[in-house]
Amino acid sequence: MKPLHKLTFAAIFTACLALVGCGQDAADQSGAASAAVKQETYNWKMVTAWPKNYPGLGTSAERLAERIDTMSNGRLKIKVYAAGELVPPMEVFDAVSRDTAEMGHGTAYYWKGKTDTAQFFTSVPFGLSTIEMNAWLHKGGGLALWEEAYKPFGVKPFAIGNTAMQMGGWFNKEIHSIDDIKGLKIRMPGLGGEVLDRLGATTVNLPGSEVFTALQTNAIDASDWVSPFNDLAFGLHKAAKYYYYPAWQEPQAVLELIINQKAWDSLPADLQAIVTEAARAGNADMLDDFTWNNARALAELKESGVQLRRFPDEVLAQMEVESAQVLNELASKSDLNTRIWESMQSFQEQITKMHELSEKELYNWRD
Repeated sequence: MKPLHKLTFAAIFTACLALVGCGQDAADQSGAASAAVKQETYNWKMVTAWPKNYPGLGTSAERLAERIDTMSNGRLKIKVYAAGELVPPMEVFDAVSRDTAEMGHGTAYYWKGKTDTAQFFTSVPFGLSTIEMNAWLHKGGGLALWEEAYKPFGVKPFAIGNTAMQMGGWFNKEIHSIDDIKGLKIRMPGLGGEVLDRLGATTVNLPGSEVFTALQTNAIDASDWVSPFNDLAFGLHKAAKYYYYPAWQEPQAVLELIINQKAWDSLPADLQAIVTEAARAGNADMLDDFTWNNARALAELKESGVQLRRFPDEVLAQMEVESAQVLNELASKSDLNTRIWESMQSFQEQITKMHELSEKELYNWRD
């Protein structure tokens, strides 16, 4: 018979080995489970309001999808659909709201039929500039107000880019006075379109892909679109004679990324952070794109014989008066609209005092 203490030692040693093995198995299983969670992938659709790979606008959507794919190491893959491939361009908001697609890429004033509040988040006539709008959205509470506006539709918005200050539009006749606006049929969405309606024009909202044909066939007499970069790509200088400035109607234009709220909530926190930062990067990238390419495209348009025209001061003054009335009426339609407009006006008043000493002085003197 073996001594009791040897049996006890052997039993304890064996039990310890077993426990170590069990612990290792448990750790392996836990690690495998964690790895499985980390490797979970999401396959989303993004519908856009732009022609496929359209410069600046369409390419921004493609770049965003690529950026998110890379940053997430392939865990969030996004298939981009150009306008008309999955849904028409003016149905992007509905598609995201209904979860036909998890993401959409467009611009807010296209959806004014859903909520008139959306118009504030693209551009306001005679309003904030590009850098001012970005600051108001991301530092001044504008994004939170935008989220509040879209919440009833189950949609979460992000700023995904900006075209910077646009042009006043393409016209087939010269504008010498406000009487020359009356009777014209003009493609212009958003609040600028409402102003022109009140000044005697008839405005329509066409997707960009239809603007050239509408101008060329005289279905419309004039159209805004974006700025030299995009206007050159569409060949609008071949369909209209006069190119007007300044863009009183869109001193800047925010492009938006919208995400179905339930789809957003399904993402783990790290993927949400990746999408957020990818959108911020995309916002800066598009502005760089337009700033660089607008200068080059304008030079090319001038060489092609485009006739640049400035709106007369008399016309701009009447547009400004009418714009104030349109905006005040829009603000009065709801408490949310009132809060948005008051917030924007307050910041514009404050930042104008700063930019009169900085940006404005620079532009006045450096030439």
